[in-house]
Amino acid sequence: MNISEIKELIQALIDSGVAELEVQRGENRVRIVRGAAGQELVVAAPVTVAAPQQPAVSAPVVPAAPAAPKPEEGLLTIKSPIVGTYYAAPSPGAADFVNVGDAVKPGKVLCIVESMKLMNEIECEVSGTIIAKHVDNGQPVEYGSALFTVRPS
Repeated sequence: MNISEIKELIQALIDSGVAELEVQRGENRVRIVRGAAGQELVVAAPVTVAAPQQPAVSAPVVPAAPAAPKPEEGLLTIKSPIVGTYYAAPSPGAADFVNVGDAVKPGKVLCIVESMKLMNEIECEVSGTIIAKHVDNGQPVEYGSALFTVRPS
């Protein structure tokens, strides 16, 4: 992405009234977050997909989550790969995909993160047991936010 494309994205963000925009083209990714009136517009520099997955802008939107368990060796934290809204179940009133204590296997759907009206299923990558859920249903999540802690088996 070049600077003119980024400027176009900023203008699109301003024109649409959206507070946040993240775009990936090939290996380039840019994330633009608009602050409140009077604050400056923050633009994250493009990064490649292979770069360490740290959020370019740290403006947490996630409210205080339940306390995480004390760190133990070998635990795996499953993080949100995108910004969006967390859903624990496939539809309102349905049972959650997983609960604390459930055994999981690779490919098991753990939750849905809705981003720009797209429902993205987040799947487990290891076999193990869910020992913590870090987000409540319907809450916003940031890129890299902890969703679950799994004890691999």
